[in-house]
Amino acid sequence: MKGISRVLIANRGEIAVRIIRACSEMGIYSVLAVSEADQDSLAARMADRTVCIGPAHPAGSYLKVETIIAAALGAGADAIHPGYGFLAEQPSLPDACAKYDLVFVGPKAASIRKMGDKLVAREMARAVGIPVIPGSRLIGDPIEAGRMAEKIGYPVLLKATAGGGGKGMKIARGHGELKTLFDEASAEARNAFGDERLYMEHFIPNARHIEVQIFGDALAISCTCLSGIVPSSVDIRKWSRRRPPQPWILNSGTTSARRRSTSPVIFSMKMPGRLNSFWIRIRTDSIFWR
Repeated sequence: MKGISRVLIANRGEIAVRIIRACSEMGIYSVLAVSEADQDSLAARMADRTVCIGPAHPAGSYLKVETIIAAALGAGADAIHPGYGFLAEQPSLPDACAKYDLVFVGPKAASIRKMGDKLVAREMARAVGIPVIPGSRLIGDPIEAGRMAEKIGYPVLLKATAGGGGKGMKIARGHGELKTLFDEASAEARNAFGDERLYMEHFIPNARHIEVQIFGDALAISCTCLSGIVPSSVDIRKWSRRRPPQPWILNSGTTSARRRSTSPVIFSMKMPGRLNSFWIRIRTDSIFWR
């Protein structure tokens, strides 16, 4: 993989601030792509350079692949960092980066197609015997949502297939509110991710869970992640080089994972692709793939 000296950051707010700080620690020049509404933000003041990419509404700025690519090329960037949300889980951005010889700081497009779509991820989990929360296929309209909800059982959780960060998620506790919530979730998903598709899961109230973030890069394909501890980018780079290899189970051909019985907070994961980052949610009383 070619070296990185200048990164275009295609995000805003706290996400952008954290990436800019990591770039500063690593001696990488940061170029922040900003909408008209974010030109005076904290992130814009922290970045080495800013490039305005369009109007305040994300559909005209942060969600436009061609605009992000043009901004990166115009700024002389080696790489694009999407943060999370917006285009981070859209395979069209890494595809475009590959076309223009830019490094995409994220998974390969093939990995995003498998894991960025929650319905595909659920099927992959089922294929290796991991239980999943009872749910539906892709839902086309509120009428179909009503049929699926009756089958699954209320309360149900409407979820964006391309979602993340709680966006595009609505809890429906009865049929009377389902249509309104379906429309709201669909609109929210479209505005946040450029993808309005929804599916449904049975809602589990008061569930307890552990979230584990999985990291890998072009040099260390496999990695171990600590629950509740997300080290800085510099720590990950140093740590991944000294961490001894770990054994794997749950090998599906695309993903391998193992929990170490001697340490309940340490998990191991192996994924194809570079610079991967995915979430697994693990309930304490049962294990489900999220």
